[in-house]
Amino acid sequence: MIVKCLQTTGQGYFEEVSYDKPEPASDQIEVRAVMTGVCRSDIDMMQGNFSPLPLEMQGHEGIGQVTKVGALVTDVKEGDYVATRGEPAYADFYNVRQDEFVRIPEADPKYILEPVACGINIVQQAVSDIYKRSGEGKRLLILGSGFLAWIAYKTIQLNCFDFDVTVVGNNNKELWGDTLSQTYKGTFDVVIDLSSRTDVFDMPILNNEALVVFGSQKTVTTDFSNLLWKACTMVFPSPRTDRFYDCMKDAAIWIEEAT
Repeated sequence: MIVKCLQTTGQGYFEEVSYDKPEPASDQIEVRAVMTGVCRSDIDMMQGNFSPLPLEMQGHEGIGQVTKVGALVTDVKEGDYVATRGEPAYADFYNVRQDEFVRIPEADPKYILEPVACGINIVQQAVSDIYKRSGEGKRLLILGSGFLAWIAYKTIQLNCFDFDVTVVGNNNKELWGDTLSQTYKGTFDVVIDLSSRTDVFDMPILNNEALVVFGSQKTVTTDFSNLLWKACTMVFPSPRTDRFYDCMKDAAIWIEEAT
């Protein structure tokens, strides 16, 4: 099936090209794209900051209407709306694998689940390591105050972790209110780094056996000596984890309850 798809080759623009979409496999659905979010990674690809993905992987924050259902798929039917993390969501039609879509009640931008799910996953992918470090007197630092930081912060609260939480950032002050700080003092048992800062590598902020969760893309030159000396654990959250499907389902529930 030949469909249209937006593609970037890293030259500063997207262009419409033809995409030969295969028929959905037995564990896939086919969807008609209704709307697709623009991820920061899409912008970085367009600007040439990292190598563009193949055509069949461009666009991943989708909402689509189901047009075909594979024989092994039983939780949706034709006509249903789904939020997807399948690619290429910049195509008019695309296939989505089982466990990469969640049925949603309507085609509304608030149900573009992947950004919310990414914020949840920052905590959930490291949830056992975070839990082991929680308790009376334990401290957690969030570097960055963007959307992902806000969702991660709310996920920590919903998990009822016992931490003294410090959030350091300059953005979205109207959202964070008195929660937001400009500076911090002391050392921490968990650091969730969603910033462009290099404090984790340059500053004495880590307790022994601290957990560092890196949720932002950054270029750092370091010998890791401080993290090695402190016996730290590092976690790199990604939508490629098997847990991400559960994060998408949680995101759908949270959005529904919030509205």
